Amino acid sequence: MADTVPGGALTLAGDLTLSRMGYGAMQLAGPNVFGPPKDHDEAIAVLREAVERGITHIDTSDFYGPAVTNELIKEALHPYPEDLRIVTKVGARRGADGSWLPSLDPADLQDQVRENLRHLGLDVLDVVNLRVGAHEGTDDTPLGDQFGALAELREQGLIRHLGLSGVSGAQLTQAQAIAPVVTVQNLYNLVTRADDELVARCAEEHIAFASFFPLGGFSPLQSETLAKVAASLGASPQQVALAWLLQRSATTVLIPGTSSRAHLRENIAAADLVLPADAVAQLDAIGA
Repeated sequence: MADTVPGGALTLAGDLTLSRMGYGAMQLAGPNVFGPPKDHDEAIAVLREAVERGITHIDTSDFYGPAVTNELIKEALHPYPEDLRIVTKVGARRGADGSWLPSLDPADLQDQVRENLRHLGLDVLDVVNLRVGAHEGTDDTPLGDQFGALAELREQGLIRHLGLSGVSGAQLTQAQAIAPVVTVQNLYNLVTRADDELVARCAEEHIAFASFFPLGGFSPLQSETLAKVAASLGASPQQVALAWLLQRSATTVLIPGTSSRAHLRENIAAADLVLPADAVAQLDAIGA
């Protein structure tokens, strides 16, 4: 095991502790997150090296594959290290053609939780996020029935902690009236900054904010600015984008995904990259 935790550790309510630099397992599945991995042995090696390098936070879901990533995680890491926390999500299923199908019926959400448990080889899940939206943006659609179904399983001991994915601030408030929320996972990066207020709120309420797709949506001009900053620091654009997110908020956690050990090492190294004030100013202007 590594002597240090990449990006440091974040302790949340209920003594839940996550490494701020996590690992997103989505890319371990085949093309379009569907079917078996292109390189099974490399997928296993990536998972094992992530843990060896101090990552204690793995993000996954049974709809990656489907079931492929969870079964890889089980094969690579079970029995799991005592400090490893697996964060999964429910709220979608996959069509036979690989399509993404929202699935928010309360009873089916509970079935999805049990499927995650089975494929991961666990009796209880550390964190389950309710996936309400993804790339299409968020709204204030009521989610009480759906979140309540997961809260029931928490009361039964099948889930330790609950979170949300693809939600608005109003939906976070709705969920908090039902059960504690320890994580929010939304689309957020240097250029996709609609959730600035939600990032700040999560920091104030000590909720982990997991931002996904740290390099998504960049225009050529924005990419050029990022590349120039990265070159001045002797880092890659990906590393700079990840470092910016870590410095953006004390409760930001990252879940970059990769199916390559070399790329994994590059991502982990970003946790040690400290951005000077002038670099932060240039990067902040990208999303202005």
